[in-house]
Order: sequence, then C-alpha cells, then structure tokens
Amino acid sequence: MPETGTEGGRTGPAETGRKLMVRTLEKASSAIEAMTHRLNEAADGNGAGKKAAAAGAEKLAKGAGPLKAGLGAGMAGAKEKAKEAVGSGGGAGNAKVTNIVEEFDVGLPRRVAYDQWTRFTDFPTFTKKVESVEQESDEKVNWRAKILWSHRSWESTITEQVPDERIVWTSKGPHGYVDGAVTFHELAPTMTRVLLVAEYHPDGFFEKTANLWRAQGRRLRLEFKNVKRHMMTQTLLNQKEVEGWRGEIRDGEVVKTHEDAVKEEQESAGQGSRA
Repeated sequence: MPETGTEGGRTGPAETGRKLMVRTLEKASSAIEAMTHRLNEAADGNGAGKKAAAAGAEKLAKGAGPLKAGLGAGMAGAKEKAKEAVGSGGGAGNAKVTNIVEEFDVGLPRRVAYDQWTRFTDFPTFTKKVESVEQESDEKVNWRAKILWSHRSWESTITEQVPDERIVWTSKGPHGYVDGAVTFHELAPTMTRVLLVAEYHPDGFFEKTANLWRAQGRRLRLEFKNVKRHMMTQTLLNQKEVEGWRGEIRDGEVVKTHEDAVKEEQESAGQGSRA
C-alpha cells in the first residue's frame, strides 16, 4: 500500500488534502466572522439595516454560505430602503405627485375633437391599457386599466364640462387617482389644439414606487398619443358619425342635459336658416 504520510521531505496525498481542508475552513470562518461583524453594525443602524441584518443572520443560521447570506441581506436592505423612500412622508397625502402637461394639434374642427373625447366608452378600443369604461351617469365614469401585471379601477367625477371648451374632473380609487382637465382650442376652422393637464396621486407601495420611476406619467403620455392617432385616422374619416355629449356640468352637477342642449342647437340652427 502507498505511504500516506511524509517521506523524504515529500508531502503525501493525505497530508495535502488535510492542509487544503484546513485552509478552506479558515477562509470560511474568516468570511463568516466578517459577515457577522457587518450584520451587527447594520443592526445598530436604521430600519433598513436591521432588516438586512435579520435576513443575513437567518441565511447563516440555515447553513447558507457567506456569499449567499450577503446577497440575502443586500436584497432585504434594498427593499426596506425603497419602502422608506416612498413611505417616509407618513401617508399617501405626502407622496410625491406626478404632474403631466401634454398637448397636440389635430386636423379636426373643435366640435368634432371635443365630441370624440366625450365618448369615454370608446377609449378601450384605441388605447393600450384601458380595459373598460362604464358611464355610470353623465358626471360619473368608472375606469379599469391594466398596469403591468395588475388591474386598477377608479371612479372619475366630472366637476365642470362646457361643450367645445373644457372638461375638468377629480378621481378616487384604492390605488391612487388622477385629477385633471382637458381643454380644446380652435387654431383654424379645421385645426384644434388639445391641451391636457393632469396630476397623478399614488397610493400604496407599488404605486408609490412606480411613481418614483415616473411610470404612470409615461403611460399617460403614451395613451394621449393613442388618442391623437385615433382622431387623426378614424375620427378624421368619419367626422359626421361622431356624436358627443353636448350637456353642461357645473360644480359636479348637470345644469343642462344632452337632450336640452341638442334641442337648443336645433332651434338656433332653424332660426338662423329662416333669417
């Protein structure tokens, strides 16, 4: 049988293996001590450090290697930092609001552009993420949209609506809401400028975090472009078929119904033709 010890100053296979094992254990011990020291320092710090420490200690207790334990601690710390960043204000009321101002010019008469906008139930057919729109009443609209892998619903209340001029609304929803106004400006008989001003108020961890990345602002701007694209294609080619809501809303109350407004327009047109 071959000799397993040292012979003639040479190191045998067994001795080599033993020394390699000792060095490996020493390195692992040093790494664990260093990790424990860092975790203890983190535990003496803020909430994020304590979360990281707890996660790292748990990994070590379960027999994870120092590297894996460190990764676990880092991920926990990052998550806690994000929560602190979006929640440090003490509630949704203090969350940072996203302000959005967009405009586009469309080759349509102002009335046609306005009427198309008032057809809220058509929005799911030409926007990308709006799934459904329910017109509960003349002044209340229920929306449902897909945000990444989730679905969000909210209710909008039209506080002011003046035909061919402006629509102003407020909203409420369990995961944030959008208040805003859209106005219509005649540049020429067949050219209208549509101006949108909106404020997105996030509520909830997911919404606040996404708000930091301005995700909602980018989505709203994209949908605004989809509205323009629809107006410049389908609406432009079918102007006579677009029938909008011609009523008037003040302070959240309907002061003139659609039927009354249409009747007044018809009477005014009849008087003008006789003159």
